[in-house]
Amino acid sequence: MSSAMTIGDFAALTHLSIRTLRHYHQAGVLEPAEVDASSGYRRYTHEQIATARVIHRLRELDLPLPQVKTVMATDDPAQRSSIIAEHLQRLEAELARTRSTVTALHRLLQPDPDPVVELRTLPSRSVAAVRATVDHDDVLDWYDAAVAVLDAAVEPASRRGPLSGRYANALFADGTGSVSLEYTVDHDARVNPVAGVEVLDLPAVELAVVVHEGDHGTIDESYARLGSWVGEHVLTIGDVVHETYLVGPRDTSEPTAWRTEIGWPVLRLSSLSTD
Repeated sequence: MSSAMTIGDFAALTHLSIRTLRHYHQAGVLEPAEVDASSGYRRYTHEQIATARVIHRLRELDLPLPQVKTVMATDDPAQRSSIIAEHLQRLEAELARTRSTVTALHRLLQPDPDPVVELRTLPSRSVAAVRATVDHDDVLDWYDAAVAVLDAAVEPASRRGPLSGRYANALFADGTGSVSLEYTVDHDARVNPVAGVEVLDLPAVELAVVVHEGDHGTIDESYARLGSWVGEHVLTIGDVVHETYLVGPRDTSEPTAWRTEIGWPVLRLSSLSTD
């Protein structure tokens, strides 16, 4: 074994500070080759330099020390790879969220022109629906489960348009509210008897509609622009927002291609009538 070196020399060779090396020792991640019993001085060997560099790289990836310790202690390559792969997936997800937030901030700093808003009459219709009252934080999980139930109940040939949803304002304002996921169907359509699915007759409604382009992480921007436009041009009625999923994750894995219609119930003024 090579002769031991001081912690200062080892720090210089590995580009790790003395403070960091002491911390790694205390955490059991990188223990010195020798510790003087009387002085407490730590000494390291040249063979430990490669280990120190691996630990340094793992910490550059923000891998928590307990997981670094596991990676360095195990002789199982599959376990090491699994830990690192799972961490990289978390980093990629965080990076995607960061990019989405940066894009949203750029849009706020350089707002788009007034959104293209269409005033539209949504006629009375029959829908096969899954309804619930949910917490805002649970909406995505509920949505995934509701889609599975609806797909089992309504065959593609019976659907008269894309998947849509209705969301009570209380969901956003109070954190809990009623939600409904729906397929439009013929009034006499046969819907498979799947638990939780109802066939409802909905009245006609006037909507101010805008199309949100892109991933759903920035849909709040389109909501804000539509809300501002509605506040300036028409009177709002009701407390349920409509969403129609023209193109979504089930159609393409490319978020930039997703298209979601947002419909805000309004009282159309004669001066803005499109009839």
